[in-house]
Amino acid sequence: MNYKEILSTTMILFAVIDVIGSLPVLLDLQSKHGIIQSGKATMVSGVIMIGFMFLGEQILNIIGIDVSSFAIAGSFIIFFLALEMILGVKFYKDDSAATASIVPIAFPLIAGTGTLTTLLSIRAEYKIENIIIAILINLVFVYLVLRNTYRLEKILGVGGINILRKVFGVILLAIAVKLFRTHAGI
Repeated sequence: MNYKEILSTTMILFAVIDVIGSLPVLLDLQSKHGIIQSGKATMVSGVIMIGFMFLGEQILNIIGIDVSSFAIAGSFIIFFLALEMILGVKFYKDDSAATASIVPIAFPLIAGTGTLTTLLSIRAEYKIENIIIAILINLVFVYLVLRNTYRLEKILGVGGINILRKVFGVILLAIAVKLFRTHAGI
């Protein structure tokens, strides 16, 4: 167990998952679909993340994609997510679902392509047990945010949510550049 790795991985996943930056989306879904099942959404996203961390590489091998190619593709996704957060534009148009706690909250909002790509990429750099601890820390945070969306909106206000979204957008942009440089050999 390496506390520095756990902290680094926790912060990377925190920035990629961006549950605070997703507050406007969560509030909108909650107003359309009623109460979000925070426990269910958290558990499903945890299963997706941990499952993909262990099986993702095998799945990619079956379809003939190496981890570096997936990581480079993922760096583009993370790059566009960062641009959405920083510039306030939407590249991805999401549809409302009847099961909002699972789709789109658990997937793709929490355990989306950016998170899954990041997990495969950091798996090459960090020990599995440290990554799992970081996932669990983030899931606790995700649960708390999902459970308290209205309270957080009142505490942070629209301006606070926008500032956090932009700060984590810049962090994501840096992560995207690092992933691209690492796996493209630049």
